[in-house]
Amino acid sequence: MLSSLARAATRRPLTVILLWVLFLLLGFGLGTGVFARLSDNVPEVPGTESERAAQYLDRADPIGESLTGIVEAPAVTDPALRGEVERAVTEVRAVDGIAAVPDPYATPGLTSEDGRAVLIPVTLEGGLDDDAEERAVDAAAERLQRIDAPEVHVSGGPLLGKQLGERAQEDVANAELISLPVVLVLLLVIFGGLRAAGLPLVIAVSGIAGAFLALFAFSQVTDISVYAIQVTTMLGLGLAVDYALLMLVRFREERRHTADVVEAVHRTVAAAGRTVLFSGLTVAVSLTGLLVFPSTFLRSMGLAVAAVVVVDMLAALTLLPALLARFGGRIDPAKERPDGAEGRLFARLARFSVRRRVAVLATVVPALLVLALPVTGMTVNIGDARQLPTSSEARRLYDTVGEHFPAGSGVDAVTVVVGADTDPATADRILALSPAAQSRELPDGTTVVSLPPSGSVDGKEATELVESVREIRGDAPVEVTGTAARLVDFREMLAERAPWAAVTVLAGIFALLFAFTGSVLIPLRTILTTLLSLGAALGAVVWVFQDGHLAGLLGAEGLGALSLTAPPLIIAIAFGLAMDYELFILARMREARQVSGDDQEAVVTGLRRSGRVVTCAALLLAVVFGAFMTGGFSPILQIGLGLTLAVLIDATVVRMLLVPATMSLLGRHAWWAPRPLRRAHDRYGLREEVEPERELAAQR
Repeated sequence: MLSSLARAATRRPLTVILLWVLFLLLGFGLGTGVFARLSDNVPEVPGTESERAAQYLDRADPIGESLTGIVEAPAVTDPALRGEVERAVTEVRAVDGIAAVPDPYATPGLTSEDGRAVLIPVTLEGGLDDDAEERAVDAAAERLQRIDAPEVHVSGGPLLGKQLGERAQEDVANAELISLPVVLVLLLVIFGGLRAAGLPLVIAVSGIAGAFLALFAFSQVTDISVYAIQVTTMLGLGLAVDYALLMLVRFREERRHTADVVEAVHRTVAAAGRTVLFSGLTVAVSLTGLLVFPSTFLRSMGLAVAAVVVVDMLAALTLLPALLARFGGRIDPAKERPDGAEGRLFARLARFSVRRRVAVLATVVPALLVLALPVTGMTVNIGDARQLPTSSEARRLYDTVGEHFPAGSGVDAVTVVVGADTDPATADRILALSPAAQSRELPDGTTVVSLPPSGSVDGKEATELVESVREIRGDAPVEVTGTAARLVDFREMLAERAPWAAVTVLAGIFALLFAFTGSVLIPLRTILTTLLSLGAALGAVVWVFQDGHLAGLLGAEGLGALSLTAPPLIIAIAFGLAMDYELFILARMREARQVSGDDQEAVVTGLRRSGRVVTCAALLLAVVFGAFMTGGFSPILQIGLGLTLAVLIDATVVRMLLVPATMSLLGRHAWWAPRPLRRAHDRYGLREEVEPERELAAQR
């Protein structure tokens, strides 16, 4: 299969390049339309009680979502400013699609006690289609923002998703402007020439186009989170550079042994292409674990990121060979080095780990377990506006409300839908749960009860309110929705489906690693060592963002919990990325073992010949992830830090120390498999042919 791809790409390189140019135009033309379709409704889980109740209210409630404006001034009761606010309120009430705007001066609780701020809640009509809702929201927000006051901020409801989408587009553009030049400089250092350094960037741009196009396609059938655009783009960019780096390093090595550029491309695809293929498949399989969760967000993220990985893989296996066939003759072959000079540092590390394998294991494993300890206290929340950059409109609104109004002001209430047949005593007990409870009746006789929590929107008080209502109702037709109820349902969904997701991913990874190596022990060893690096990275994320240690250095603050989307995404993506480096190293170990037959020396040779690529790839990925952490969204900071640490820990401590130590400890048994599985691998497993003379020359 890989040989056929290589021949097709090198036989008609200009045709292949032209097809990819058309793909890029499509990605950056049509694909960027996803920025107008982003959603902030992350915690929705179809089929849960909170989602059923929310959908019922969407159909039956004449009152829809709301947005909030706040006006801040030295004296908001100043006659001139008051007249300005009242005129704005009157005009907003006249906008089509607006259900209600209370008089902020006559309604208790909307004017701050210090007289320096006034809230203007705007409620939309229920049942509006998307276009009508957008027109109403834009008109209301535009009029409120024209109030002549020192500070006016408007956000919330449907407006929040639009604001976050615009901010996400800006952050992605800034991250690309930061990461691409830095990556280019590092590639120049690695390859020593602009031609070779530029090719990975071409593949990276293809990855970005693939990210946009995949997300736009999925946005036609499901909601796409505002955070998805940043996660998929940074992963598409990083993996594209990784795969291109691996292929180019191998191509330059092959050029040392043949003057025929096309033949060098064929050999590169046959050897390194196999590693790229399995690497892409393992990342995609890691992401299939997200499909086990019924959450629309997690499923769409898993599908979108997997699609981006496939685009990167195809670009490395088709576009890059075509470019090399057309322009590879201008790329210098890898320099000949004196015997033993290539990868000397990595060979020393490998020999040290082989000789001191017990000491390495006794030191590194406990250290990683200690770093992972904070995970035992990890908790997840939906979070409030503190997760957003301080310069965002929603965060400014949140901070201004917090500065001038009592704690809990503006917090979404727990919403209870009480059926018409509910016993009055049950309804009274629900109303008694909150001193500020309010109720209203819908046209069909259903009662909607609002229970404002005393703390944050997803804090302990709010979730306890949800649980109390569900305990009180018994068999009555009562359902709970709202932010806190969605959080409770999301947590239950994670706890219920996480074991199945883990089994799905681990089984898939085991099968792919067996197909790659023909061993059953190497996949087990790989999974265990990867879990160590993953636990250490996730522990650091908890320590920083949940507990608040050093969070200020990243422009964040301790929130007492992680974003509910961060842990599953970090685990799924980091597990797949870790397989990248494992496969890079195993491919070289396997080649050396096939030639020499010496298991111990194959470990040293494999690390000596792959260590530089793995280190450079990890550094490039860390640069890309770091660039995307400059935006300030706390969930992106959490995911970015988790992936950066997972990559760096895995590429250094795990792959440079634990891998050679454990492989040495297993010895020849590392490549063992039961006879039936061995026969199956010999018959169906993918492998590249190694030329002994050329491989021995490369090892010397």
